[in-house]
Amino acid sequence: MLNFTSGLYLGLRHASRSLRPWPQLTSGAPAVLVSPSGADRAAYRLAALQGCEGAILAPSTLHLFWDLFGILARGSVSIFMSRCTYPIARWGVERALSQGVRVRSFHHYDPDILRRALKRNLRCGFRPVVVSDGYCPGCGKPAPIAEYLDSIRPFGGLLVLDDTQALGILGLDSKPDVPYGKGGGGILRWSNLSGPDVLIVTSLAKGFGVPVAALSGSRGMIRMFKGESETRVHCSPPSVSVIRAAQHALERNEKDGDERRFYLSRLVHRFRHRLKEIGLFSTGGLFPVQTLHPIPGVDARVLHQRLSRLGVRAVPHHGRAGRDARVGFLITTRHSEHEIDQTVDLLNDAANRTI
Repeated sequence: MLNFTSGLYLGLRHASRSLRPWPQLTSGAPAVLVSPSGADRAAYRLAALQGCEGAILAPSTLHLFWDLFGILARGSVSIFMSRCTYPIARWGVERALSQGVRVRSFHHYDPDILRRALKRNLRCGFRPVVVSDGYCPGCGKPAPIAEYLDSIRPFGGLLVLDDTQALGILGLDSKPDVPYGKGGGGILRWSNLSGPDVLIVTSLAKGFGVPVAALSGSRGMIRMFKGESETRVHCSPPSVSVIRAAQHALERNEKDGDERRFYLSRLVHRFRHRLKEIGLFSTGGLFPVQTLHPIPGVDARVLHQRLSRLGVRAVPHHGRAGRDARVGFLITTRHSEHEIDQTVDLLNDAANRTI
């Protein structure tokens, strides 16, 4: 089976034999009292990779967004959220909404509309908090972070980014021959931006293959989060085994991450080139998440079924109310050039087959 449903873009795996041993999975104490073994070191390395002053680990992005927006709701803030923001971040925003915070949405990645929304809806004395994905695999574009910051800095605002997609893939000094850049530090490194008014929430479960999350930002913001977090009191912290895996991922990224990213960019370029040869196209740019454009006369749900019967596992995107269905392919370094060619050939067969 040709599998294009995994988001482990760099192909990193963390078998137990590859990790440093641990005497126990957890201390049994909440993180607010006892930091799990190795967590602070892993968080420090991750923050440095991202270009931030500090970071803190958590079991998931849901824990972080739940806490973060609960904390922000205690102050005088207004939230402005990009409409295509990933659901888990939106769930955190909904917590703030339930506590009386004003929430406004603005068109996806449109800083001009954001500026107008700030002028119309920002009440005097309220701090704007802008929420967005750092990178959108759907449209294949990074967030206009510089424009966001230009809009909110006159008001002392805060930018909150979900950087799960870009971490491990995008980095410094992107060039035509190095399209992802170097280091894999994520959207801030890619954009060459930083500041105490930016908070990054990210899962390491995609690019780095580790089911753990991190909040990264200024020392002051991380210190504030540690002091006011509720999940660090009432929920279990990340297990030591997961922290060991995070350490292993960061070590592997430092050792051969750029080589993996270069190979991945070649695979994505090959996929898009081969699609073009058969008259098909995809969104996503050179990001490893590729979504087919609609094929005239071919229902995407039927196409997905045909591919499955031919031995290709792809990702179905059902759209709204069954409309705008698409088929997506997640490309990783575990794929070979031969598998890319074979998949496009089978896709051509599926697109031209009649039932």
